[in-house]
Amino acid sequence: MKHFLTFLIAFFTAFPLLFSQKPGFQIKVKIEGYQQKEAYLGYYFGDKQYLKDTAYAEPDGRFYFEGNEKLTGGMYLIVLPPDNQFIQLLIDDDNQWFSLETKISDLSGNVKITGSEDNKRFYDYLKFITDRRPKADDLKKQLEEAKDDEKKKVKIEEKIKVLDDEVMAHQKNIVAQFPKSMTALVIKANMPLDPPKFEGEQKDKDLQAFYWMRSHWFDNLDLADPKLVRTPFLFPKVEHFINKMTVQHPDSLILAVDKVLGKMRTAEDNFKFYLIHFLNQFAKSNIVGMDAVYVHIAHKYYKTGLAPWTEEEQLKKIIENADKLAPLLIGKVTPNIEMLTHKNEKIWLHDFQSPLTVLFFWDPDCGHCKKSMPEMVKFAKDYKDKGVAVFAICTSLATRDDAGNLSMKEVDKCWTTIAEKEMDVFFNAVDPYHRSRYKTLYDIKTTPQVYVLDKDKTILSKRIGAEQLPEVIDHILQAKREKTGG
Repeated sequence: MKHFLTFLIAFFTAFPLLFSQKPGFQIKVKIEGYQQKEAYLGYYFGDKQYLKDTAYAEPDGRFYFEGNEKLTGGMYLIVLPPDNQFIQLLIDDDNQWFSLETKISDLSGNVKITGSEDNKRFYDYLKFITDRRPKADDLKKQLEEAKDDEKKKVKIEEKIKVLDDEVMAHQKNIVAQFPKSMTALVIKANMPLDPPKFEGEQKDKDLQAFYWMRSHWFDNLDLADPKLVRTPFLFPKVEHFINKMTVQHPDSLILAVDKVLGKMRTAEDNFKFYLIHFLNQFAKSNIVGMDAVYVHIAHKYYKTGLAPWTEEEQLKKIIENADKLAPLLIGKVTPNIEMLTHKNEKIWLHDFQSPLTVLFFWDPDCGHCKKSMPEMVKFAKDYKDKGVAVFAICTSLATRDDAGNLSMKEVDKCWTTIAEKEMDVFFNAVDPYHRSRYKTLYDIKTTPQVYVLDKDKTILSKRIGAEQLPEVIDHILQAKREKTGG
């Protein structure tokens, strides 16, 4: 009986809590001095803002944003046309039903919240920061004006430190008192990191500080928090980590991308947004070698079923594209292909002997090829005595006439153009019947295309223009000399 009574007491104690949770959401907004009849509810998502709802002014002047389903947690916006001024709101499971009043003359400064302790806390914090900003700006101005007066500068810097310490203490207090709140999430995510002091020369200390910052870059953000993707500060934080804190080399970027996605794995929206973002970023990159990151993402995440939202046809294209690119990544041995010379002699690409080979795909009717050809010819002449040879493949194919007979008319254009443009400095070849499938193997969709290969036909560089070749080859030759001590 005692256990039963204990159960009843616990049940009836929890009963009001269970039924106090209202379904859906309702945000009542009143803005003194606002004359428009519409207002919008928007939200952040990744690097953009989207509209969620439209409300129309009621007779009492209020706008009611409401729905039967709860809003997904994050930072939302009340957007006011026609100038698109906005008020920011914090939304989570405990902050879905509340009201807001303010004045159009100073939207943020006049905000009054009823029914949401966290939004009240957020605007109290904003007021705290706003009240101290004039003093901070004045001290910075004084510091600039002090110029070479070191004693004066020291005193001003001490005052700035006192102000900074006051702000930091206030931030830490909120985070400590309300660690689960959205206000704490916002404050913590924007708090500066505090690296330890490092020893040694300034150059060494700077390097150690950089490595420490890179390692601890996300200490103040829980990337698995689903609310974060609906804030304005996650995207720049991730972008800075990928593009500024990471060496722009495929191997380093792959590790960085995996780190970010790994931390987001349990937050579906975060993971989905950044997986798509990274795939598109490296698919569109014009930087040589970045296709390796695209291939990695496609194979590790899309090919293994970790992107179930992707439509079947689109998923197939992504995987097929990655499979085509995989054998053509820098560091891979290039596909071997059999070609024909003008004398109809067969030669395999891998049998072509040269310390460095520039594999050059071109077409007689290609405008870009015609434009770049003089530079390619000059390059071949300038570098032929430096151990560099151009293996040029004309991509014209045999065709059939109306009677179905094979015609070599298009292929003959190759040899005519070679003679006219002094391209005999290249090693020239064709595959008129496309027996080697080189267009498929090398993913030749447009011309010209350039690959730089070492003596073993390993890809050193690719997809570069004729004007870039001298710089790229010089860099490769210099690296070889440094490696051999020559």
